[in-house]
Amino acid sequence: MRENIHVAQATEHHHHQQQHKIATNLSSKLAKTRVTAKIHIFVFFIFLLSASLSWIFFTFVLGESRFQVISVFTRNTNKSATTITTIPKTIPLNCTLLNNATTQTCPSNYPTKFEPTISSSETCPDYFRWIQQDLKVWQETGITRETLERAKPNAHFRVVIKSGRLYVDQYVKSYQTRDVFTIWGILQLLRTYPGQIPDLELLFLCYDKPVIWKRDFNKTREDTWPPPPLFRYCGHRDAYDIVFPDWSFWGWPEVNIKEWKKLSVALQEGNKRVKWKDRIPYAYWKGNPHVSTPIRKELMRCNFSDKYDPMLRLYAQDWRNETKKGFKGSNLEDQCTHRSMIPMKHYWPIRQNNKCGDLKFAVEWGNNNTDKNLEMKYVYDYMFYVLQGYGKLMKLDVTVPENATEVCSETMACPITDGRLIRQCMDDSLVMSPSVKAACNLPKPYGDYELKRILKKRQSAERKVMKWTDEYWNLRSGK
Repeated sequence: MRENIHVAQATEHHHHQQQHKIATNLSSKLAKTRVTAKIHIFVFFIFLLSASLSWIFFTFVLGESRFQVISVFTRNTNKSATTITTIPKTIPLNCTLLNNATTQTCPSNYPTKFEPTISSSETCPDYFRWIQQDLKVWQETGITRETLERAKPNAHFRVVIKSGRLYVDQYVKSYQTRDVFTIWGILQLLRTYPGQIPDLELLFLCYDKPVIWKRDFNKTREDTWPPPPLFRYCGHRDAYDIVFPDWSFWGWPEVNIKEWKKLSVALQEGNKRVKWKDRIPYAYWKGNPHVSTPIRKELMRCNFSDKYDPMLRLYAQDWRNETKKGFKGSNLEDQCTHRSMIPMKHYWPIRQNNKCGDLKFAVEWGNNNTDKNLEMKYVYDYMFYVLQGYGKLMKLDVTVPENATEVCSETMACPITDGRLIRQCMDDSLVMSPSVKAACNLPKPYGDYELKRILKKRQSAERKVMKWTDEYWNLRSGK
Protein backbone atom coordinates (compact mmCIF):
# COMPACT_ATOMS: atom_id res chain seq x y z
CA MET A 1 0.00 0.00 0.00
CA ARG A 2 3.00 2.23 0.20
CA GLU A 3 4.25 4.10 -2.83
CA ASN A 4 6.91 2.71 -5.09
CA ILE A 5 7.26 2.33 -8.81
CA HIS A 6 7.60 -1.36 -9.48
CA VAL A 7 7.53 -3.97 -12.16
CA ALA A 8 4.12 -5.64 -12.13
CA GLN A 9 5.20 -8.63 -14.17
CA ALA A 10 1.65 -9.77 -14.28
CA THR A 11 -1.54 -7.74 -14.62
CA GLU A 12 -2.87 -5.87 -11.54
CA HIS A 13 -0.49 -6.94 -8.69
CA HIS A 14 -2.97 -7.38 -5.88
CA HIS A 15 -5.22 -9.65 -7.97
CA HIS A 16 -2.29 -11.99 -8.59
CA GLN A 17 -2.33 -13.09 -4.95
CA GLN A 18 -5.35 -15.32 -5.27
CA GLN A 19 -3.99 -18.65 -4.10
CA HIS A 20 -3.51 -17.69 -0.46
CA LYS A 21 -6.88 -15.93 -0.42
CA ILE A 22 -8.62 -19.04 -1.72
CA ALA A 23 -6.85 -21.17 0.86
CA THR A 24 -8.12 -18.79 3.54
CA ASN A 25 -11.67 -19.05 2.19
CA LEU A 26 -11.45 -22.86 2.14
CA SER A 27 -10.16 -22.85 5.73
CA SER A 28 -13.10 -20.69 6.78
CA LYS A 29 -15.57 -23.07 5.12
CA LEU A 30 -13.93 -26.08 6.74
CA ALA A 31 -14.10 -24.35 10.12
CA LYS A 32 -17.85 -23.79 9.70
CA THR A 33 -18.28 -27.44 8.67
CA ARG A 34 -16.46 -28.60 11.79
CA VAL A 35 -18.62 -26.38 14.01
CA THR A 36 -21.81 -27.76 12.45
CA ALA A 37 -20.56 -31.31 13.00
CA LYS A 38 -19.78 -30.55 16.66
CA ILE A 39 -23.30 -29.19 17.15
CA HIS A 40 -24.85 -32.41 15.80
CA ILE A 41 -22.64 -34.49 18.09
CA PHE A 42 -23.61 -32.29 21.03
CA VAL A 43 -27.32 -32.66 20.22
CA PHE A 44 -26.95 -36.45 20.05
CA PHE A 45 -25.22 -36.41 23.44
CA ILE A 46 -28.07 -34.38 24.96
CA PHE A 47 -30.67 -36.87 23.73
CA LEU A 48 -28.72 -39.79 25.21
CA LEU A 49 -28.38 -37.96 28.49
CA SER A 50 -32.08 -37.16 28.63
CA ALA A 51 -32.91 -40.86 28.40
CA SER A 52 -31.42 -41.42 31.86
CA LEU A 53 -31.97 -37.99 33.45
CA SER A 54 -35.50 -36.67 33.16
CA TRP A 55 -34.61 -33.45 34.96
CA ILE A 56 -33.02 -31.75 31.97
CA PHE A 57 -35.15 -29.45 29.83
CA PHE A 58 -33.90 -28.30 26.45
CA THR A 59 -35.23 -26.53 23.40
CA PHE A 60 -33.93 -26.68 19.85
CA VAL A 61 -34.96 -24.56 16.93
CA LEU A 62 -34.49 -26.19 13.56
CA GLY A 63 -33.74 -23.63 10.84
CA GLU A 64 -32.24 -24.42 7.46
CA SER A 65 -30.92 -27.78 8.67
CA ARG A 66 -28.95 -26.17 11.50
CA PHE A 67 -29.52 -26.48 15.23
CA GLN A 68 -29.55 -23.38 17.39
CA VAL A 69 -29.23 -24.05 21.11
CA ILE A 70 -31.59 -21.68 22.92
CA SER A 71 -31.30 -22.60 26.60
CA VAL A 72 -30.55 -25.42 28.99
CA PHE A 73 -32.18 -25.71 32.45
CA THR A 74 -30.81 -28.04 35.12
CA ARG A 75 -32.38 -29.55 38.21
CA ASN A 76 -29.81 -28.00 40.54
CA THR A 77 -29.88 -24.34 39.47
CA ASN A 78 -33.22 -23.79 37.74
CA LYS A 79 -31.46 -20.89 35.95
CA SER A 80 -30.84 -20.40 32.27
CA ALA A 81 -27.24 -21.20 31.34
CA THR A 82 -25.21 -19.11 28.93
CA THR A 83 -25.97 -19.80 25.29
CA ILE A 84 -23.54 -22.48 24.23
CA THR A 85 -23.25 -21.62 20.58
CA THR A 86 -25.19 -20.16 17.72
CA ILE A 87 -24.88 -21.07 14.09
CA PRO A 88 -26.33 -18.09 12.17
CA LYS A 89 -28.91 -18.63 9.48
CA THR A 90 -28.41 -17.46 5.95
CA ILE A 91 -29.93 -14.01 5.65
CA PRO A 92 -30.49 -13.01 2.00
CA LEU A 93 -31.54 -9.62 0.68
CA ASN A 94 -35.06 -8.59 1.61
CA CYS A 95 -36.16 -6.76 -1.52
CA THR A 96 -39.56 -5.26 -0.72
CA LEU A 97 -39.65 -3.61 -4.15
CA LEU A 98 -40.38 -7.04 -5.58
CA ASN A 99 -43.61 -7.06 -3.56
CA ASN A 100 -44.96 -3.90 -5.26
CA ALA A 101 -43.69 -1.65 -2.46
CA THR A 102 -43.05 1.94 -3.49
CA THR A 103 -39.76 2.30 -1.62
CA GLN A 104 -37.01 -0.04 -0.49
CA THR A 105 -36.33 0.10 3.24
CA CYS A 106 -33.64 -1.37 5.44
CA PRO A 107 -34.95 -4.56 7.09
CA SER A 108 -34.74 -5.30 10.78
CA ASN A 109 -34.17 -9.05 10.51
CA TYR A 110 -30.38 -8.91 10.42
CA PRO A 111 -28.60 -9.33 13.80
CA THR A 112 -27.55 -6.04 15.37
CA LYS A 113 -24.93 -7.81 17.46
CA PHE A 114 -23.22 -11.14 17.15
CA GLU A 115 -20.29 -12.55 19.07
CA PRO A 116 -18.18 -15.03 17.07
CA THR A 117 -18.14 -18.44 18.69
CA ILE A 118 -14.75 -19.48 17.36
CA SER A 119 -11.75 -17.53 18.61
CA SER A 120 -8.91 -16.92 16.22
CA SER A 121 -5.55 -18.53 16.92
CA GLU A 122 -3.75 -16.81 14.06
CA THR A 123 -1.96 -13.49 14.11
CA CYS A 124 -2.76 -11.00 11.38
CA PRO A 125 -0.09 -10.45 8.71
CA ASP A 126 2.62 -7.89 9.41
CA TYR A 127 1.06 -5.27 7.16
CA PHE A 128 -1.71 -4.90 9.76
CA ARG A 129 0.91 -3.20 11.93
CA TRP A 130 0.67 -0.18 9.64
CA ILE A 131 -2.87 0.43 10.94
CA GLN A 132 -1.57 1.73 14.26
CA GLN A 133 1.10 3.71 12.44
CA ASP A 134 -1.50 5.36 10.18
CA LEU A 135 -3.57 6.40 13.21
CA LYS A 136 -0.66 7.35 15.47
CA VAL A 137 -0.71 11.05 14.61
CA TRP A 138 -4.11 11.45 16.39
CA GLN A 139 -3.28 9.39 19.49
CA GLU A 140 -2.48 12.42 21.68
CA THR A 141 -5.17 14.83 20.49
CA GLY A 142 -7.94 12.54 19.37
CA ILE A 143 -10.23 13.57 16.51
CA THR A 144 -12.46 16.52 17.32
CA ARG A 145 -15.27 17.94 15.21
CA GLU A 146 -13.05 20.78 14.03
CA THR A 147 -10.27 18.40 13.03
CA LEU A 148 -12.63 16.13 11.12
CA GLU A 149 -14.39 18.90 9.21
CA ARG A 150 -11.10 20.20 7.81
CA ALA A 151 -10.99 17.05 5.66
CA LYS A 152 -14.41 17.73 4.10
CA PRO A 153 -13.19 19.85 1.12
CA ASN A 154 -11.21 16.85 -0.12
CA ALA A 155 -13.86 14.18 0.44
CA HIS A 156 -16.27 12.51 -1.97
CA PHE A 157 -18.58 11.40 0.85
CA ARG A 158 -19.06 11.10 4.61
CA VAL A 159 -19.85 7.80 6.29
CA VAL A 160 -21.58 7.73 9.68
CA ILE A 161 -21.90 4.48 11.61
CA LYS A 162 -24.26 4.76 14.55
CA SER A 163 -25.72 1.87 16.54
CA GLY A 164 -24.60 -0.50 13.82
CA ARG A 165 -26.43 1.35 11.04
CA LEU A 166 -24.75 3.19 8.19
CA TYR A 167 -25.53 6.64 6.81
CA VAL A 168 -23.95 8.37 3.81
CA ASP A 169 -23.74 12.05 2.95
CA GLN A 170 -22.50 12.32 -0.65
CA TYR A 171 -20.67 15.50 -1.63
CA VAL A 172 -19.23 14.68 -5.06
CA LYS A 173 -19.72 11.70 -7.36
CA SER A 174 -16.54 9.70 -7.73
CA TYR A 175 -15.09 8.28 -10.91
CA GLN A 176 -17.19 5.32 -12.09
CA THR A 177 -18.43 3.16 -9.18
CA ARG A 178 -15.53 3.60 -6.78
CA ASP A 179 -17.77 5.22 -4.19
CA VAL A 180 -20.58 2.70 -4.70
CA PHE A 181 -18.45 -0.36 -4.03
CA THR A 182 -16.48 1.29 -1.23
CA ILE A 183 -19.75 1.92 0.62
CA TRP A 184 -20.97 -1.55 -0.33
CA GLY A 185 -17.79 -3.03 1.16
CA ILE A 186 -18.32 -1.23 4.47
CA LEU A 187 -21.88 -2.56 4.56
CA GLN A 188 -20.58 -6.10 4.12
CA LEU A 189 -18.16 -5.51 6.98
CA LEU A 190 -21.12 -4.59 9.19
CA ARG A 191 -22.84 -7.81 8.12
CA THR A 192 -19.67 -9.79 8.87
CA TYR A 193 -19.10 -8.32 12.34
CA PRO A 194 -22.46 -6.82 13.41
CA GLY A 195 -22.34 -4.73 16.57
CA GLN A 196 -18.54 -4.74 16.70
CA ILE A 197 -17.81 -1.49 14.84
CA PRO A 198 -18.01 1.58 17.12
CA ASP A 199 -19.99 4.73 16.36
CA LEU A 200 -17.89 6.95 14.12
CA GLU A 201 -17.79 9.52 11.35
CA LEU A 202 -15.26 9.37 8.55
CA LEU A 203 -14.56 11.23 5.32
CA PHE A 204 -13.49 9.34 2.22
CA LEU A 205 -11.58 10.34 -0.91
CA CYS A 206 -11.82 8.00 -3.92
CA TYR A 207 -8.72 9.25 -5.73
CA ASP A 208 -5.40 7.45 -6.00
CA LYS A 209 -3.01 10.24 -5.02
CA PRO A 210 -2.47 11.50 -1.44
CA VAL A 211 -3.71 14.97 -0.46
CA ILE A 212 -2.85 15.22 3.26
CA TRP A 213 0.88 15.79 2.83
CA LYS A 214 3.03 15.91 5.95
CA ARG A 215 4.87 18.98 4.70
CA ASP A 216 1.65 21.02 5.02
CA PHE A 217 1.12 20.28 8.73
CA ASN A 218 3.25 21.27 11.68
CA LYS A 219 2.79 20.90 15.43
CA THR A 220 3.95 24.46 15.96
CA ARG A 221 0.98 25.79 13.97
CA GLU A 222 -2.30 25.29 15.79
CA ASP A 223 -4.29 26.06 12.64
CA THR A 224 -2.86 22.97 10.93
CA TRP A 225 -2.45 20.52 13.79
CA PRO A 226 -3.50 17.80 14.06
CA PRO A 227 -3.94 17.02 10.35
CA PRO A 228 -7.47 16.20 9.14
CA PRO A 229 -8.19 12.45 8.94
CA LEU A 230 -9.04 11.32 5.41
CA PHE A 231 -9.49 7.74 4.22
CA ARG A 232 -8.11 6.72 0.85
CA TYR A 233 -6.99 3.65 -1.10
CA CYS A 234 -3.23 4.31 -1.03
CA GLY A 235 -0.70 5.40 1.54
CA HIS A 236 2.53 7.33 1.23
CA ARG A 237 5.48 7.71 3.56
CA ASP A 238 5.15 11.49 3.27
CA ALA A 239 1.37 11.70 3.76
CA TYR A 240 -1.17 11.27 6.56
CA ASP A 241 -3.94 9.73 4.43
CA ILE A 242 -5.45 6.66 6.15
CA VAL A 243 -5.19 3.51 4.04
CA PHE A 244 -8.39 1.54 3.33
CA PRO A 245 -8.93 -1.48 1.02
CA ASP A 246 -9.88 -0.37 -2.49
CA TRP A 247 -13.30 -0.80 -4.05
CA SER A 248 -12.39 -3.51 -6.58
CA PHE A 249 -12.48 -6.30 -3.98
CA TRP A 250 -16.26 -6.09 -4.37
CA GLY A 251 -16.17 -5.52 -8.12
CA TRP A 252 -15.21 -3.04 -10.80
CA PRO A 253 -17.99 -3.45 -13.37
CA GLU A 254 -16.72 -0.77 -15.76
CA VAL A 255 -13.66 -2.87 -16.61
CA ASN A 256 -15.30 -6.29 -16.12
CA ILE A 257 -13.51 -7.13 -12.86
CA LYS A 258 -15.66 -9.46 -10.77
CA GLU A 259 -15.81 -9.48 -7.00
CA TRP A 260 -12.82 -11.10 -5.35
CA LYS A 261 -14.24 -14.52 -4.48
CA LYS A 262 -15.37 -15.21 -8.05
CA LEU A 263 -12.30 -13.57 -9.59
CA SER A 264 -9.90 -15.51 -7.38
CA VAL A 265 -11.40 -18.80 -8.56
CA ALA A 266 -11.04 -17.72 -12.20
CA LEU A 267 -7.47 -16.59 -11.56
CA GLN A 268 -6.62 -19.89 -9.93
CA GLU A 269 -7.85 -21.76 -12.98
CA GLY A 270 -6.10 -19.35 -15.34
CA ASN A 271 -2.91 -19.72 -13.34
CA LYS A 272 -2.88 -23.47 -14.00
CA ARG A 273 -2.83 -23.12 -17.78
CA VAL A 274 0.86 -22.27 -18.06
CA LYS A 275 3.49 -23.33 -15.54
CA TRP A 276 5.49 -20.43 -14.15
CA LYS A 277 8.79 -21.74 -15.54
CA ASP A 278 7.22 -21.99 -19.01
CA ARG A 279 5.82 -18.48 -19.08
CA ILE A 280 7.05 -15.62 -21.23
CA PRO A 281 10.17 -14.22 -19.51
CA TYR A 282 9.37 -10.58 -20.25
CA ALA A 283 8.16 -7.68 -18.18
CA TYR A 284 4.46 -7.16 -18.84
CA TRP A 285 2.19 -4.15 -18.42
CA LYS A 286 -1.24 -3.45 -19.86
CA GLY A 287 -3.26 -0.34 -19.14
CA ASN A 288 -4.29 3.13 -20.17
CA PRO A 289 -1.14 5.26 -20.68
CA HIS A 290 -3.14 8.50 -20.91
CA VAL A 291 -4.21 8.73 -17.27
CA SER A 292 -2.47 9.28 -13.94
CA THR A 293 0.97 10.85 -14.28
CA PRO A 294 3.36 11.28 -17.24
CA ILE A 295 5.18 8.19 -15.96
CA ARG A 296 2.89 5.88 -17.95
CA LYS A 297 3.53 7.68 -21.23
CA GLU A 298 7.26 7.65 -20.54
CA LEU A 299 7.05 3.94 -19.79
CA MET A 300 5.54 3.23 -23.22
CA ARG A 301 8.69 4.55 -24.90
CA CYS A 302 10.57 1.52 -23.61
CA ASN A 303 8.42 -0.69 -25.81
CA PHE A 304 9.72 0.67 -29.09
CA SER A 305 13.49 0.65 -28.61
CA ASP A 306 15.56 -2.17 -30.06
CA LYS A 307 17.97 -1.62 -27.20
CA TYR A 308 15.51 -3.05 -24.69
CA ASP A 309 13.54 -5.47 -26.83
CA PRO A 310 12.50 -8.27 -26.34
CA MET A 311 12.48 -8.04 -22.54
CA LEU A 312 9.46 -5.72 -22.30
CA ARG A 313 5.89 -6.18 -23.45
CA LEU A 314 3.78 -3.05 -22.93
CA TYR A 315 0.21 -2.76 -24.22
CA ALA A 316 -1.97 0.34 -24.32
CA GLN A 317 -5.52 -0.53 -23.29
CA ASP A 318 -8.38 1.17 -25.14
CA TRP A 319 -11.19 0.68 -22.64
CA ARG A 320 -13.84 2.23 -24.88
CA ASN A 321 -13.09 -0.23 -27.67
CA GLU A 322 -12.71 -3.08 -25.19
CA THR A 323 -16.15 -2.33 -23.74
CA LYS A 324 -17.73 -2.52 -27.20
CA LYS A 325 -16.13 -5.94 -27.72
CA GLY A 326 -17.48 -7.25 -24.42
CA PHE A 327 -14.11 -7.28 -22.61
CA LYS A 328 -12.99 -10.32 -24.62
CA GLY A 329 -9.36 -9.25 -24.46
CA SER A 330 -9.14 -8.07 -20.86
CA ASN A 331 -10.11 -10.96 -18.60
CA LEU A 332 -7.48 -11.10 -15.87
CA GLU A 333 -7.53 -14.90 -15.74
CA ASP A 334 -6.42 -15.00 -19.39
CA GLN A 335 -3.33 -12.91 -18.67
CA CYS A 336 -1.42 -15.30 -16.40
CA THR A 337 1.20 -15.83 -19.09
CA HIS A 338 4.10 -13.69 -17.84
CA ARG A 339 6.32 -14.09 -14.78
CA SER A 340 5.79 -12.10 -11.60
CA MET A 341 8.26 -10.53 -8.66
CA ILE A 342 9.98 -4.19 1.13
CA PRO A 343 12.08 -4.19 -2.45
CA MET A 344 13.14 -7.52 -3.97
CA LYS A 345 10.26 -9.23 -2.17
CA HIS A 346 6.91 -7.83 -3.30
CA TYR A 347 8.15 -5.39 -5.91
CA TRP A 348 11.27 -4.38 -7.76
CA PRO A 349 12.34 -0.74 -7.51
CA ILE A 350 12.58 1.18 -10.79
CA ARG A 351 14.19 4.60 -11.06
CA GLN A 352 11.99 7.19 -12.73
CA ASN A 353 14.93 8.61 -14.65
CA ASN A 354 16.11 5.23 -15.97
CA LYS A 355 12.93 3.20 -16.50
CA CYS A 356 13.90 1.26 -19.61
CA GLY A 357 17.33 0.16 -18.46
CA ASP A 358 16.13 -0.76 -14.97
CA LEU A 359 13.21 -2.73 -16.42
CA LYS A 360 15.38 -4.86 -18.68
CA PHE A 361 17.77 -5.68 -15.85
CA ALA A 362 14.84 -6.47 -13.52
CA VAL A 363 13.46 -8.99 -16.02
CA GLU A 364 16.81 -10.72 -16.51
CA TRP A 365 17.39 -10.84 -12.75
CA GLY A 366 13.89 -12.20 -12.18
CA ASN A 367 14.34 -14.93 -14.77
CA ASN A 368 17.40 -16.14 -12.88
CA ASN A 369 15.83 -15.80 -9.41
CA THR A 370 12.38 -17.34 -9.66
CA ASP A 371 11.47 -17.36 -5.98
CA LYS A 372 8.50 -15.13 -5.28
CA ASN A 373 6.44 -14.11 -2.29
CA LEU A 374 2.88 -13.13 -3.11
CA GLU A 375 0.48 -12.86 -0.21
CA MET A 376 -2.80 -11.04 0.46
CA LYS A 377 -5.65 -11.91 2.80
CA TYR A 378 -8.02 -10.72 5.49
CA VAL A 379 -9.60 -7.70 3.79
CA TYR A 380 -12.50 -7.59 6.22
CA ASP A 381 -10.22 -8.01 9.22
CA TYR A 382 -8.10 -5.09 8.05
CA MET A 383 -11.24 -2.93 7.73
CA PHE A 384 -12.41 -4.17 11.12
CA TYR A 385 -9.26 -3.08 12.93
CA VAL A 386 -8.72 0.21 11.13
CA LEU A 387 -12.31 1.31 11.89
CA GLN A 388 -12.13 0.06 15.48
CA GLY A 389 -8.91 1.98 16.04
CA TYR A 390 -10.26 5.06 14.30
CA GLY A 391 -13.50 4.95 16.30
CA LYS A 392 -11.59 4.98 19.57
CA LEU A 393 -10.08 8.33 18.56
CA MET A 394 -13.46 10.05 18.23
CA LYS A 395 -13.74 13.07 20.55
CA LEU A 396 -17.05 14.27 19.19
CA ASP A 397 -20.72 13.39 19.35
CA VAL A 398 -21.34 11.15 16.35
CA THR A 399 -24.18 12.84 14.50
CA VAL A 400 -26.12 11.91 11.38
CA PRO A 401 -26.18 14.99 9.06
CA GLU A 402 -29.53 16.27 7.80
CA ASN A 403 -28.62 15.45 4.21
CA ALA A 404 -27.41 11.94 5.01
CA THR A 405 -29.35 8.88 3.93
CA GLU A 406 -29.46 5.54 5.68
CA VAL A 407 -27.91 2.92 3.44
CA CYS A 408 -28.03 -0.85 3.66
CA SER A 409 -27.44 -3.73 1.28
CA GLU A 410 -31.11 -3.72 0.30
CA THR A 411 -31.29 -0.01 -0.60
CA MET A 412 -28.16 -0.34 -2.73
CA ALA A 413 -28.82 -3.62 -4.53
CA CYS A 414 -32.59 -4.12 -4.74
CA PRO A 415 -33.36 -1.12 -7.01
CA ILE A 416 -30.86 -2.46 -9.59
CA THR A 417 -32.85 -4.90 -11.71
CA ASP A 418 -31.22 -4.60 -15.14
CA GLY A 419 -29.31 -7.86 -14.75
CA ARG A 420 -25.97 -6.22 -15.51
CA LEU A 421 -22.61 -6.54 -13.79
CA ILE A 422 -23.13 -3.98 -10.98
CA ARG A 423 -25.95 -6.03 -9.44
CA GLN A 424 -24.10 -9.25 -10.18
CA CYS A 425 -21.04 -8.03 -8.25
CA MET A 426 -23.26 -7.07 -5.32
CA ASP A 427 -25.05 -10.42 -5.30
CA ASP A 428 -21.77 -12.32 -5.53
CA SER A 429 -20.09 -10.35 -2.72
CA LEU A 430 -23.10 -10.18 -0.36
CA VAL A 431 -22.22 -11.43 3.13
CA MET A 432 -25.03 -13.84 3.97
CA SER A 433 -24.50 -14.16 7.73
CA PRO A 434 -22.23 -12.97 10.56
CA SER A 435 -18.83 -14.58 10.85
CA VAL A 436 -18.69 -17.36 13.44
CA LYS A 437 -14.92 -16.91 13.59
CA ALA A 438 -13.32 -13.91 15.25
CA ALA A 439 -10.91 -11.63 13.42
CA CYS A 440 -7.24 -12.52 13.41
CA ASN A 441 -5.18 -11.26 16.34
CA LEU A 442 -3.76 -7.80 15.75
CA PRO A 443 0.05 -7.77 16.06
CA LYS A 444 1.87 -5.14 18.08
CA PRO A 445 2.48 -1.83 16.30
CA TYR A 446 5.89 -0.97 14.94
CA GLY A 447 8.23 0.69 17.40
CA ASP A 448 10.44 3.60 16.38
CA TYR A 449 13.47 1.34 16.20
CA GLU A 450 11.66 -1.16 13.95
CA LEU A 451 10.48 1.58 11.61
CA LYS A 452 14.02 2.90 11.27
CA ARG A 453 15.23 -0.63 10.59
CA ILE A 454 12.55 -1.16 7.92
CA LEU A 455 13.45 2.11 6.23
CA LYS A 456 17.14 1.26 6.37
CA LYS A 457 16.47 -2.20 4.91
CA ARG A 458 14.37 -0.70 2.12
CA GLN A 459 17.01 1.86 1.25
CA SER A 460 19.73 -0.79 1.36
CA ALA A 461 17.77 -3.05 -0.99
CA GLU A 462 17.13 -0.18 -3.38
CA ARG A 463 20.82 0.74 -3.43
CA LYS A 464 21.75 -2.90 -4.02
CA VAL A 465 19.41 -3.18 -6.99
CA MET A 466 20.65 0.08 -8.47
CA LYS A 467 24.25 -1.11 -8.06
CA TRP A 468 23.48 -4.40 -9.83
CA THR A 469 21.70 -2.53 -12.61
CA ASP A 470 24.55 -0.11 -13.17
CA GLU A 471 27.07 -2.97 -13.20
CA TYR A 472 24.95 -4.82 -15.75
CA TRP A 473 24.88 -1.89 -18.15
CA ASN A 474 28.54 -1.06 -17.63
CA LEU A 475 29.43 -4.59 -18.72
CA ARG A 476 27.11 -4.36 -21.73
CA SER A 477 28.66 -1.09 -22.82
CA GLY A 478 32.23 -2.28 -22.24
CA LYS A 479 33.03 0.24 -19.52
